[in-house]
Amino acid sequence: MTEASGAAAAALRRWRPTLSLVVFLALASVLLLPLLSIYFLKVYQNQLIQQTEAELIAQSAVIAAVLHREIENAMVPDTALGSGVAPATQAPSSGPYQPIWPTLELAKKSVLPPRPAASQPPTPADPAFVALGARMMPDLVATQKVTLTGFRLLDPNGVVIAGRDEVGLSLAHLQEVGEALQGHFSAALRVRISKHDQPALYSISRGTGMRVFTAMPVIVRDHVAGVVYASRTPSNVFKHLYEQRGRVALAMLSTIVPTLLIGFLFHRTITEPMRELIERTHLVGKGDRDALHPLRRQGTREFALLSRSFLEMARRLDTRSSFISTFATHVSHELRSPLTSIQGAAELLRDDIDAAKPVMTDKDRRKFLDNIIADTGRLTKISARLRDFARAENPVAVGSTRLSGPIAQLHSAFAALEIRATGELDTLLRISEENAGIILSNLADNATRHGSSRLEISAGRQGHSLRVAVIDNGEGISPNNRALIFDSFFTTRRDRGGTGMGLAIVRAMLEAHGGAIRLLDSGQGTAFELTIPIAEGAEC
Repeated sequence: MTEASGAAAAALRRWRPTLSLVVFLALASVLLLPLLSIYFLKVYQNQLIQQTEAELIAQSAVIAAVLHREIENAMVPDTALGSGVAPATQAPSSGPYQPIWPTLELAKKSVLPPRPAASQPPTPADPAFVALGARMMPDLVATQKVTLTGFRLLDPNGVVIAGRDEVGLSLAHLQEVGEALQGHFSAALRVRISKHDQPALYSISRGTGMRVFTAMPVIVRDHVAGVVYASRTPSNVFKHLYEQRGRVALAMLSTIVPTLLIGFLFHRTITEPMRELIERTHLVGKGDRDALHPLRRQGTREFALLSRSFLEMARRLDTRSSFISTFATHVSHELRSPLTSIQGAAELLRDDIDAAKPVMTDKDRRKFLDNIIADTGRLTKISARLRDFARAENPVAVGSTRLSGPIAQLHSAFAALEIRATGELDTLLRISEENAGIILSNLADNATRHGSSRLEISAGRQGHSLRVAVIDNGEGISPNNRALIFDSFFTTRRDRGGTGMGLAIVRAMLEAHGGAIRLLDSGQGTAFELTIPIAEGAEC
């Protein structure tokens, strides 16, 4: 017992999360999912950057092709070009196609500082390239209006020959331009310098302040004849969210409000009723009978059934406790009378034996001994009744039987009583033959003690039970005693050996098997109606 108590105490001391904590964490997780998803949009931002790079590659390839044609057709052959490019670099052995795949990623090491300003070139651009840039300028402006891409056309030395700004200045000192002047395509992701104030939402992601730059070389006669330098700010989901901040706030509110409603629903239907039920268990354990009334809030249907079952069990235990206390008082009273009588008679006999001159005659001694024997018999009968009552309260024997068997035993046990049995006596009942015999024998004994000469038993089905009427022609029960006949130790025949336990045993036995007994109105004698459940398989 000590080890079990210690194990229970240790289990109680072990930390376990409360239901409120579990519900709170679940709701908090649901609530944080939309917020955490913003950080996962970084992957989508990477995709937007590479999409922007791919668009710049496609646009630059078209402009480079036009520029290549213009140089081939309009330039004189002796125009100075840039660095030479090996033919293998221009046309790889993999085939006629030369795809350029986007490679930029939003990583810390790949993000360059803002683009440096253009510088003065060591030598001005060749007039032929300046004239070419002037011819290409309208095409660049028209393209920029549609694509929102900033273009710069550079000569073989990195000097700007076409563009909205910086014409005549050099960009050769830029990393990506330097690689392009060597005949290699290059792309860079640089920090963007905006002319406008950035909204607060921009601080959530570095991708919001980035700009993609590409430098595509134009190869003419195996030499770098120029560079198409393009740039554009990638599309940004956070900017869109900021522009739609009213709808975003409404969406967040539509997430928070249902979450709070769900939490309130959990609190009202589960957490609060459970706390009240736990409090009730403590009060019931302290003996507070006022704690047996229904809960203020029942919560869910399952929890309502649980709370009602618990309180019903507590009420039954309380009733059982009260019954045991009352029953112990009655038993003490019933046993005290014969024990006191036996003790008094024994003391008188001992005093007469110890006296110098006995005064009792043999007749007196026999009278006292007869009283002792009678009281001993009463004690024996009471103990037997108590044993039957305990068996009725906690029936051990299980099984099924038909009334015809126990009724046949009544004929031999109560030969002086005329017993008539009719009805569905062969219906299989959910009670053992021994317990059914205890019920009928107590009713027959009760009828005999009240002057009955005839006992009528009739049985008939009603639903899932068998209704059995037991009627005698005895003295009957007075109106004042009708409410007391099922109480333990209540009897009007104590002088004839009655113990007052017979009907209490019958009721306890029937209730233990799911049945019942009630007293019927009768013009003559006493009439009882028994309800006994029918055994499974015999209900059809």
